[in-house]
Amino acid sequence: MGHTYAKYEDIDKLQLQNDIDEVKKNIGKATIEDFKHLLKLERWGRACTLFGYALIIIVSFLELSTYNLSTLEFWIIALISAIAIGTGNVSRWANVAHPILHGAYDKVPNIPKRYTKSGFAKHGRRYLDWLDWIKPEAWSYEHNIMHHYHLGEDEDPDNVENNMIWLSKSKIPMWSKYLFVYIFAGTWKLSYYAPNTLKILENKKLKKLKLPEQDTYNWNPFNNMGKILWKEYILPYFSVKFILIPLLFSPLGLEAVFNAFIITLIAEYIANLHSFLVIVPNHSAEDIYRFDTPHKSQGEFYLRQIMGSVNYKTGTNIVDFAHGWLNYQIEHHIFPTLPLLQLQKIQPIMKELCAKHNLEYRQDSVFKRMKMTIDLMVGKTQLLKIGNI
Repeated sequence: MGHTYAKYEDIDKLQLQNDIDEVKKNIGKATIEDFKHLLKLERWGRACTLFGYALIIIVSFLELSTYNLSTLEFWIIALISAIAIGTGNVSRWANVAHPILHGAYDKVPNIPKRYTKSGFAKHGRRYLDWLDWIKPEAWSYEHNIMHHYHLGEDEDPDNVENNMIWLSKSKIPMWSKYLFVYIFAGTWKLSYYAPNTLKILENKKLKKLKLPEQDTYNWNPFNNMGKILWKEYILPYFSVKFILIPLLFSPLGLEAVFNAFIITLIAEYIANLHSFLVIVPNHSAEDIYRFDTPHKSQGEFYLRQIMGSVNYKTGTNIVDFAHGWLNYQIEHHIFPTLPLLQLQKIQPIMKELCAKHNLEYRQDSVFKRMKMTIDLMVGKTQLLKIGNI
């Protein structure tokens, strides 16, 4: 028999709050070392991207030379190139944009404004700092506010069980549900995150004006929200990534432009799969809790971050870089403004604190958690539920 953990209602939430607040007091302020660590991760991500595009140049030169590049050799190089570009894409979001937009480095003395929450990816700097299908300010509100402070509730826009209820309740064959998830995972930043973050941000404005909120996405370019989606979310990224960048290879010929376009498409699919793998399972599996009511105290808020989250394997910078530092999800949800380097240091402390309160500290391989998440999405399993207590 496995270990029996304390029930939600039996946890001393005030003591849990006091213990976590004590940990928080001992963390200390973000330092220049934390910032240098961020810059190192940024260089790693940029290096992946540059390496990927350099391979496109190499393969294009080989095709122009007397070297007879075989189809197999081309696709091996193309795949390596796409993986590198895709890795750089995910790193830019997870390892750089994510902590900066939480304000993790705001209190580091004398750092450039572009590495602070108020300066990162603002206005024209979006094209330099973080250009994606997602608009930075929309994602910040959807993620930093609505997700973090409503974790596992109906108000949580990233509640996977809620979002996929149409699929889990569908009468279509189970194999087709799985097929849909695999296809969706390769396009989810465009098909889910871009319209969802826009909807959440627009609903914030509508709520202030006491107007009816939007329940669904709107892709119609002639509708107000659809127009915003195409003009400010989709077209900027598509134009740069799939038109401008491939055209930069035109001095090497039309075939090089075509190679760059195809490899960029593959890289985009890989980036979607990679980000889906490390992001979605953080709060979605049959051993994760969801909640019917808002939290009533800070201690209960902390408890929900632990019971509603799961870590992956943690360790070296390389392991953590590959996971986008999302393998420290429990620590991140309790200390969302903590620099990435500090998450490594605080992780064993939080694990011990959970043991002290007889709380389950979930930590598994990301691939195991992905399988559990897909089972939830197709309706084979359900989240555990905490109701009115």
